[in-house]
Amino acid sequence: DKIPARLVLYFLSWSGFLVSFMMRNDMNIALVAMISNGNETHSQNNNHTYKLNLGGANEDQISVIKSVIISSFFWCYVLSQVVGGIATEALGTKSVFGWSQLATALCSLLMPLAAEVHYAVVIVLRSIQGFASGLTWPAMYAIVGYWIPLSERSRFMSSFQGFSIGIGLTYPLCGFIITQFGWPLVFYTTGLLGVGWCILWYALAYNTPREHPRITKDELSYIELNVGEEVLNSVTMKVPWRQIFLSLPVWAIAITTFGRIFVHYVFITSGPTFMNAILKFKFSTNGIVSGMPFLGSYVSAVVFCYIADKLLFHKILTLTNVRKVFTALSQVVPGLLIVCIGYIDNIVILLVLWFIAVMLITASYAGAMANIIDLAPNYGHSGAVLAFCQTIHMSASFLSPLAVGFIVKDEESISQWRIIFEMSGVIAVVTYIFYQFFATGDIQSWNALRPINSPEDE
Repeated sequence: DKIPARLVLYFLSWSGFLVSFMMRNDMNIALVAMISNGNETHSQNNNHTYKLNLGGANEDQISVIKSVIISSFFWCYVLSQVVGGIATEALGTKSVFGWSQLATALCSLLMPLAAEVHYAVVIVLRSIQGFASGLTWPAMYAIVGYWIPLSERSRFMSSFQGFSIGIGLTYPLCGFIITQFGWPLVFYTTGLLGVGWCILWYALAYNTPREHPRITKDELSYIELNVGEEVLNSVTMKVPWRQIFLSLPVWAIAITTFGRIFVHYVFITSGPTFMNAILKFKFSTNGIVSGMPFLGSYVSAVVFCYIADKLLFHKILTLTNVRKVFTALSQVVPGLLIVCIGYIDNIVILLVLWFIAVMLITASYAGAMANIIDLAPNYGHSGAVLAFCQTIHMSASFLSPLAVGFIVKDEESISQWRIIFEMSGVIAVVTYIFYQFFATGDIQSWNALRPINSPEDE
């Protein structure tokens, strides 16, 4: 084949995270439409009237219900991270990523029916989606160590930024669909895209280069020469969970990324609500403006990862310093900018700072997120480290919308939003300080191969 298998894997990773995050974030803007008219929001589609059944909740309860629906995705998402690492070790990335995406897509297709029954059923489906989606990250991290040489790793990590394109497309697309056809079609659209992607994945994805029936001999030789014999044989090794739990560099990644995720999810999950309530944007405008910075985020991620690779290739900075610089860029600067956003009255300046902050957050994929594979490049180990880190830092993904729901009782009160922005900024900066002291780019001793029955791993 003329198309390198690594490039196909890049496309599958990129498109997979794109579709995954469309199914994850469609609720953020659809929910604004679903409850914007009080206890029932109607959507006429094919002579059937859809409504979100809020069970007679009063106005004070609606903001809490809204935050619970948004955050419910992440309750089980956090819990499934370690499960994802273990499942990937046992079943391989192809099965874990593929089935998790299919389950998420089927839940999306059922969402309008669930909304008619009761908001609690929506919460159940969102929780199932969260559990399934939580399996995807450990699965993809595991396959990177096996397929991608170190010199290409930062650039390949930009494929994970397909999620930025997914978010960026979701908001304007959903805004248009809601305005023209009603909110139920949002979930049918993202669900069908998910099913379509699964077909491509099962046709084209393989766990290892040696399993790939169409890879060229030259590419196979290049991969095996550059990833190292230890990684090539590591599919049979046992994951050293105890050493991972006790590793300060691993904790540094988990803690600093908690701060980044907290800020990021203020933008992702609460951004459409802020723009609707404070900036008074209509659905179509809200969708476009909410999505634009995430479209730009993909470009910025590619640029950051390219620069990181060049800094390493030309030995301008050490691997450890590259990771620290880009992590600081992804956390400290956005943390300061989000505080400023709460005090700016000029909408243009506010949006410029908003866009810059969201785009800078992607520098983490050349920083702390890439650092995971630096510590443990072996197949299975990197997925396990990612699973552990995600369990810690993705708790911010449900704490962030919950904090908004409990603090921002009046969505039109800028003073309440300022509390959220200031809290987010402090969390981002403080958690980075821990990373600055304890992060390293060195491969950890526990990454070495051990027999499957080694007592040290138990």
